[in-house]
Amino acid sequence: MVGPKRMRCDVPCGFNTNSKKTATKEVEEVVRVGPTLKEGEQVFGVAHIFASFNDTFVHVTDLSGRETIVRVTGGMKVKADRDEASPYAAMLAAQDVAAKCKEVGVTALHIKIRATGGNRTKTPGPGAQSALRALARNGLKIGRIEDVTPIPTDSTRRKGGRRGRRL
Repeated sequence: MVGPKRMRCDVPCGFNTNSKKTATKEVEEVVRVGPTLKEGEQVFGVAHIFASFNDTFVHVTDLSGRETIVRVTGGMKVKADRDEASPYAAMLAAQDVAAKCKEVGVTALHIKIRATGGNRTKTPGPGAQSALRALARNGLKIGRIEDVTPIPTDSTRRKGGRRGRRL
């Protein structure tokens, strides 16, 4: 044995085993979220607006509907429970959604409006129209507007009894 052998291991141990000093340059890159697009090109998303008489959901996904970009409800914007479905709460929720969409790079939206449906009411709640108006006013282009309320071909019996709800 001529001299002590030097052992090498792949486990990081906190100090540099190489005798040569290497200078590392840190390059700061600008991180862009979303797809790269040409001038005047629109990036579409789908805004699912669910407006019941208790709350309003504004939920933006990609075109396939699988990837959620942002989801805000009227209840997240106001304190009182009775105001969750109000047009004002829906407007605040839609403004938050529009800001996040612009940040991600979505410039245009297809709208799908949904009411409770089924054997309940087929009429969208009070927040649907104001949410749609707020999205348009905040600089997002509107593509198609579609009503996707589930309407049964035959349904279970509606609540309220034989003589209906008496006021």
